[in-house]
Amino acid sequence: MTPKPIATAHLDGTAKLSLEVGRNRLLLGGALFAVAFAAIAFRLADVSVIKTAGEPGVAAAAPARAFTAGRADIVDRNGVILATSLNTASLYANPRHVLDAREAARKLSRVLPELRAAVLLSKLTSGRSFVWIKRHLTPRQHNSVLRQGIPGLYFQREERRIYPQGRLFSHLLGFAGTDGIGLAGVEKKFNDSLRAGAKPLVLSVDTRIQHILAQELAAAVGEFRAAGGTGLVMDTDTGEIIAMASLPDFDPNVPHRSPAKALFNRATLGVYEMGSTFKIFTFAMALDSGAVRMSGGFDASKPIRVARFRITDYHGKNRWLSVPEIFMYSSNIGAAKMSLALGTRGQRDYLGRLGLLTPASVEVPEVGAPLLPSPWREINTMTIGYGHGIAVSPVQLIEAVATVVNGGIRYRATVLKPLGDQPAKGRRVLKRRTSREIRKLLRLVVTGGTGRQAHAPGYLVGGKTGTADKSGARGYRNKALLSSFVGVFPITAPRYVVLVMIDEPRGNKRTFGYATGGWVAAPAVSRFITRAGLLLGVAPVDEESAQVRRALRIRIPTAARGRRGQNIASF
Repeated sequence: MTPKPIATAHLDGTAKLSLEVGRNRLLLGGALFAVAFAAIAFRLADVSVIKTAGEPGVAAAAPARAFTAGRADIVDRNGVILATSLNTASLYANPRHVLDAREAARKLSRVLPELRAAVLLSKLTSGRSFVWIKRHLTPRQHNSVLRQGIPGLYFQREERRIYPQGRLFSHLLGFAGTDGIGLAGVEKKFNDSLRAGAKPLVLSVDTRIQHILAQELAAAVGEFRAAGGTGLVMDTDTGEIIAMASLPDFDPNVPHRSPAKALFNRATLGVYEMGSTFKIFTFAMALDSGAVRMSGGFDASKPIRVARFRITDYHGKNRWLSVPEIFMYSSNIGAAKMSLALGTRGQRDYLGRLGLLTPASVEVPEVGAPLLPSPWREINTMTIGYGHGIAVSPVQLIEAVATVVNGGIRYRATVLKPLGDQPAKGRRVLKRRTSREIRKLLRLVVTGGTGRQAHAPGYLVGGKTGTADKSGARGYRNKALLSSFVGVFPITAPRYVVLVMIDEPRGNKRTFGYATGGWVAAPAVSRFITRAGLLLGVAPVDEESAQVRRALRIRIPTAARGRRGQNIASF
């Protein structure tokens, strides 16, 4: 029987429709599988390449992208690097991804022996998703950890602050913490600008000069078994600090390993009664105001008694002393009477102009505030005249001395090198004539007074010794001295001021048991100037030349009071 044509046509249409539907379903299924595989491939790339810590895995290096350290360098005035930042790898873990915490702790403690296995195990079993294992690994440590193949450990790129000069500038530079934030010194003071990653911060210090100062200071502290010491070198015409040292010091690369006392910056944060170095200011103030003349003098034959106080001289001459002799022999009696002649109001006014009544403006955060008498009575005026009853920081002292000797212009102490060739801005505090007279007196101390051991042939050193009893909870401590010498050179046209201060020195056989500034600090200043003079651009001269002798000639009345001008001695 022959099929009907209509039925045959109907079956052909149904078959075609079925085939079309099947083909569409296959295409849709294939597309879905393709999307699924693409998603899996993307996730695999995300886990293995982009997000290393997203899934358990073996410790791997950080992404290969470029990494630039952000914190700017710190350099000295000649471009020598004092602080810089290096790229490092820091190790962390996701404890949830660690397969065998005990084995991982054992392996890590073997390659990083400074980490205790028990502490590591506690971290790796904490159940947290992130724990630091060790920050700032060395390249060798980094490689050793990688070779262990421990799942769940990862690395993160960071930067570490490095101080190539070690302890040399520790108190000035301070240090930055693990997270790159300045915590002390210049690092803290200029933290924002350093983190901005701008140009290097250029300091006024000279690494060569710093080396010499630090060595001589350490030698003096060691020889006299002292508790510590500080040293400063300042440019008299700009206020720039060329060197700054404080002992004990510390390594800023590992500051946590040093005791707290080693972090204390004696040069800027410590405040001390400076003893007879303060007489520089007493004489400058009295001469500048006209209260005293170089041809004058005072009776220093007897101690001064004020209520329960008694002012005496260390090695008194027990006679009337001319103004130059009072300075040369460092007479407390003469300085006290000179201060009375000036008066309390005048004394406070001049000390304020010299910057000795307010904290120094030097660019470090560790700055000590001076300790002043309150109320400021007549007895305070007298004792301040010879450096007791007022405490200032060494950087304040050296700034004020530079002011006195440079012609009377005060330049603020700074640790920054000036930009360009712009002259430093200063303010006149004293008359030029006063400055010239004080320079002659300073030279007299070295040629015939208490500072003979500061002599450095050819460099025309002038200066003043200082020996002060240290104060304690119940008054001044017995045999606890602060011995110092502040030197100026060349004294005919001062370029630099040098201060060396030794804390609690002990006399020895060489010094016949003395621990005063003339025996302890003056020789260190002499050695420093002899070694550093040429590096500072100061050439030795003939100290006996007619020109030098004429510039430093000073007339010293030696006759009794009332007969001044007779029996004149020239030095």
